[in-house]
Amino acid sequence: MLFNENRIKRLFWVFLIVLSGGLIIFAALKTFEKNLVFFYTPSQILNGEAPKNRPIRIGGMVEPNSINRDEHSLAVEFNVVDDKNSLIKVTYSGVVPDLFKEGKGVVAQGEYVDGIFQSTEILAKHDENYMPPDLSIATK
Repeated sequence: MLFNENRIKRLFWVFLIVLSGGLIIFAALKTFEKNLVFFYTPSQILNGEAPKNRPIRIGGMVEPNSINRDEHSLAVEFNVVDDKNSLIKVTYSGVVPDLFKEGKGVVAQGEYVDGIFQSTEILAKHDENYMPPDLSIATK
């Protein structure tokens, strides 16, 4: 007999283990996908390449003379430009890093809503001489 009782039990357990492993891997990948934050330039966002309704990061240079701070709160607005001179207005409420300055590199995390990037975090983890490779070529 090809399928005796012991063989059927073993096949059942193998199938159950493989199915359980597959479900665990699927759940882990879905969780990772939700926590993954992609990086985009202003050009990519304006061209519609960035996803809607999910957190993303925008990177570029803070446009000179574009920083506006609210005197009565921690709110700040500024423009981020890239090597193609595409511009995105960014709003943020919170303490900005010490290295956050006009004409310097910045990475902001948040969502692009109705033509404005609403940032929840500003990152400036580089020294003040840092410049993305694309922009260093464009400024020469």
